[in-house]
Amino acid sequence: MTQDSPHGPDRSFLFVLGSSRADGNSELLARAAAAHLPSDVPQRWVDLNELSLPDFQDGRHESADRRPGDTEELLRRATLEATDVVIVSPLYWYSLSAQTKRYLDYWSGWLNVPGSDFKTRMAGHTLWGVTAMAHDEHEVADGLVTSLSHSAAYLRMHFGGVLKGTASRPGDIHSADQALIRAKTFFQRPTPLARFPYEEADAVA
Repeated sequence: MTQDSPHGPDRSFLFVLGSSRADGNSELLARAAAAHLPSDVPQRWVDLNELSLPDFQDGRHESADRRPGDTEELLRRATLEATDVVIVSPLYWYSLSAQTKRYLDYWSGWLNVPGSDFKTRMAGHTLWGVTAMAHDEHEVADGLVTSLSHSAAYLRMHFGGVLKGTASRPGDIHSADQALIRAKTFFQRPTPLARFPYEEADAVA
């Protein structure tokens, strides 16, 4: 994997659906982008609403030998096995959905699962985002973008950015021509190594 673009011949995608509505606009936009991936690139789709995943409880300092439950272990393995993880979440109150945030909270626990080496194994992989929002002004999603970018930076992942579309009512994304055009080449774009702002400042200094 190169520093600027880790796209290789053995890519595999995990799409994590975090909407509270089935077939929501964010999912439809993600599927439009995924349709342009090469046919030999594996895709796995996980709908967080269909999993019995309890709220995350941080027990890192209470139990060093905590073991994941079955559903949590399924998610952990799927996350580790994918070269590319795509967070698919509508913009709820200018951030990620509760379902998506809970999934990312579990990453904190996986850092300490015995034998997992979660941080080491995620380094070099790529994190992406797809979101739909009611606003035409997509800068209102900056908080969501920052959350994903910083998460990637912490794990030394690459960050492919966030595919954004304007849509509110069910199916509105089908009329979001510019978003659908961007979707065609979204997963072909360069994916630089994610950095925190202070790391970028140090690199320039």
